[in-house]
Amino acid sequence: MPPANVNPLHPGAISDVRGISVGHHTLHERPTGCSVVLAEAGAVGGVDVRGAAPGTRETDLLNPANLVGVVHAVLLSGGSAWGLDAAAGVMRWLDGRGIGLPVGTAPGQRVPIVPAAVLFDLHVGDARIRPGADAGWAACEDAAHAGTGAALAQGNIGAGAGASVGKLFGMAHAMKGGIGTASITLQGVTVGALIAVNALGDVVDSGTGQPIAGARTADGQALRGSVAAVLSGQAPQAILAGTNTTIGVIATDATLTKAQCQRLAGAGHDGLARAIRPVHTMSDGDTLFALATGQAGALDFNTLCILAAEVTARASANAVRAASALRVGDLWLPAARDLAG
Repeated sequence: MPPANVNPLHPGAISDVRGISVGHHTLHERPTGCSVVLAEAGAVGGVDVRGAAPGTRETDLLNPANLVGVVHAVLLSGGSAWGLDAAAGVMRWLDGRGIGLPVGTAPGQRVPIVPAAVLFDLHVGDARIRPGADAGWAACEDAAHAGTGAALAQGNIGAGAGASVGKLFGMAHAMKGGIGTASITLQGVTVGALIAVNALGDVVDSGTGQPIAGARTADGQALRGSVAAVLSGQAPQAILAGTNTTIGVIATDATLTKAQCQRLAGAGHDGLARAIRPVHTMSDGDTLFALATGQAGALDFNTLCILAAEVTARASANAVRAASALRVGDLWLPAARDLAG
C-alpha cells in the first residue's frame, strides 16, 4: 500500500478541535478502509446531503426537529453500502467504554450514536473485500492511540485508500483521490475538516483556481479540465450513479445547536463547490456532517460558516496533494504529484 503523506500544503487537522480524535484503518487485501471521528464526551451533530446518490446511516436523527441531541462518533468508509457495516464496530468499541445515549438505568442500557456515510470504491480491486465491523473497531483503536491533537496521516489511508477523482471521461483517465484534513483557529475557537475525496469531478486549488487532480487528456500526461472539456463539446462517459462521492466531517469546539450544526454542514458544501468541479452530481452522494463539542468559547456564527467552507476546501485539496499513485491490475491512477513532475 503506498504510504500516506502527513505534510499537507495547508496545515492543521480536525484533531486540533478540542474533544475530537481521529483514527484510520486500511485493509491490506485491496485499497479500501474506513476513518472514524470520535467525540467520546459527546457532540451536537448535523448533516447536509447534497449528492444524488448517498449511502448513509443515522442521518434522520440529526434533523433539528428530532429527539436525539448527541453524537459520539461519525464513520466515513469505503466499500459502498457494504461499508456501513463498519459503524457496528464503532458502536461496539464505544459501548465497551461505557459511552452511549442512556436508555435506562441498568448496566448496558445505552446506545452509542454513530452516523455514517460511505463512498464507492468497489471498482478498485476485488469488490468482495470491504470494511466491516472489525475495521470500524480498529479505526477507533487507532484514534484512541493517537489522541486529540495528533498529527493525522492523509492520502491513501482509511476511507481515502481506494478513492479516485476525475472520472467524467472514464476510469482510464482518472487520478488518485484520498482523504485530507485542515483546521483554522480564530479567537480561541477551532474549526477543522476531514474530507474523503472520491469525486466524479476534478479537484482545484480554491485559492488560485488552478487544477490539482482530475480527468486527464487522452495521452494521460496532463489535466483535461472536466468542466472546460464539457463546455467545449466533449461528451462525458456514461457513469453508474453512486460510483463516486465525497464525504466528510466538519468539527468545531464552539457551542452550537443542532440547527446551527446543520447550517455549518451546509456551509461546508460551499467549500466543496470551490474545490471540486463539477460537484453534487447525479453520480455523487456528497455528504457532510458537522460536530460541535462546546469545549471552547463563542464565535460569531457567520464567521464559523466562513471557516467551515475554507477548511473543507483546504482539506479537499490536501486529500489529493497527499495521495500516492495506485496500480491495481490494469487500472492505473496517477497522483497529483506525478503530473506535477
